[in-house]
Amino acid sequence: QSFLAKRHDPLNSVKFYLDKVIQTNKMALFSIDLDSYISPQYLLWGIIACTFVEYLFELYLNLRQNKVYRTAEKVPEVLRNTLDKETFEKSRDYGKDKNLFSTFSDAYSMITLTALLLCDGLFKGWELTDSMLSSIGVWPGGWNIEIGRSMCFIVIAMMFNTVVGLPLSIYSTFVLEEKHGFNKQTVGFFVRDFIKKILVSIIFMTPIVGLIVKIVQAGGDLFFIYLWAFSFALLMFFMTIYPVVIAPLFDKYTPLKDGPLKARIEALAARIKFPLTKLYVVEGSKRSAHSNAYLYGFFNNKRIVLFDTLIKGYIAEDSPAEDKKSESESSTKKEDEKGCNDEEIEAVLGHELGHWKLGHVVKNIVISQINLLFVFAFFAFFQKSSVLYEAFGFPRNSEKPVFIGLIIILQFLLQIYNTAMGYIMNVLSRLYEFQADQFAVQLGYGKDLKSALVKLNKDNLGFPISDPLYSAWHHSHPTLLQRLAAIDVDMAKKK
Repeated sequence: QSFLAKRHDPLNSVKFYLDKVIQTNKMALFSIDLDSYISPQYLLWGIIACTFVEYLFELYLNLRQNKVYRTAEKVPEVLRNTLDKETFEKSRDYGKDKNLFSTFSDAYSMITLTALLLCDGLFKGWELTDSMLSSIGVWPGGWNIEIGRSMCFIVIAMMFNTVVGLPLSIYSTFVLEEKHGFNKQTVGFFVRDFIKKILVSIIFMTPIVGLIVKIVQAGGDLFFIYLWAFSFALLMFFMTIYPVVIAPLFDKYTPLKDGPLKARIEALAARIKFPLTKLYVVEGSKRSAHSNAYLYGFFNNKRIVLFDTLIKGYIAEDSPAEDKKSESESSTKKEDEKGCNDEEIEAVLGHELGHWKLGHVVKNIVISQINLLFVFAFFAFFQKSSVLYEAFGFPRNSEKPVFIGLIIILQFLLQIYNTAMGYIMNVLSRLYEFQADQFAVQLGYGKDLKSALVKLNKDNLGFPISDPLYSAWHHSHPTLLQRLAAIDVDMAKKK
């Protein structure tokens, strides 16, 4: 009230504000206390309201896209010679089913999240860590108990998210993807995968959470800078070990055998001075029929990975003889005519290498790190506010766990900001895709790239028509029709 009474005098208002911050917290300008400006109840309901508004917007977009599925009955003119009516209808059905599933999963997530907030789920989860730590009795006496409880909390949170999300995962894999011919997982494969994901997450996440809490506790006023530096080091660490340590736990990677395709890729890499050291094929067909390719590695140790589903007629060398024979005999069937030929794969990699040559990965890392530093600074400003914890069920004057505060601020207080940043990154990603396509065209792959994009869209049952607003909000890549049109323009300029 005193602050509002002085708003007519700007200089006096600024002085009052600074004095209040200094008196409230020894961190002075590095911390802001929200307690005097908003009640816990208003904050909680404000967060729920923002979540509900975002859900309604997503529902509106889904309804718009569903209308496209219902009303777009003709194959686009540019695809008349490459996309048959039967595949067009199959892609429509797949799109409608995915849209319906997305609508349901959004509602499901909204209900569970609201229930979690109204039932003080974060506080109850934190309270559970005390009895959990006591029951297992492995935390050394004298050690920072908050670190131990935070490590227990992340395990509880991961298990809760796993249990809540499991029905959706099962339905998506064994009903939705199975219905449209994409799921290749058996129940046993799914269970093994599921267990491995949980174990890997726990093994890596628990010590990381402990280190985060320790950095905040020991970092002083500028802890957010140290936390950012730690996060950057962590990013580099996981970018290094994921492809060589974690990914092979879930899928089999084998070197691409010598032949025309390998020779083409190596020649392309040499042409643009890409320091290729390894070329792998991942057996993604054991999991899904969807196709992909990607690059990874630092400095002069770059690697390319092709999904086996991307390579037309690919048969793993260690496949049983009877499997090789049956696949060879059925290779002329229409349903097996999937994947790209060597020229098209080379064009696809011309696009992917364009991302590297144009520095898109580095630019994205820089942007994400700037954003992360801002987010951690925001956390530093507000993490001492009792109202944040009270809104989520913590009693007044109780402890303020660092990790809980991080969740509250990063996930809930910055919810609108995170949504806006997601949209901005999608816009930037679509720009990068156009640029990478243009790079491939400059290399002379325009015709083959167009053919590859059409085949991949057809193999993945991508519906070629999208609602403009839905696509702008959701898609990190331009639509097929947009890319084909842009490639035509780039090819015309090149002549």
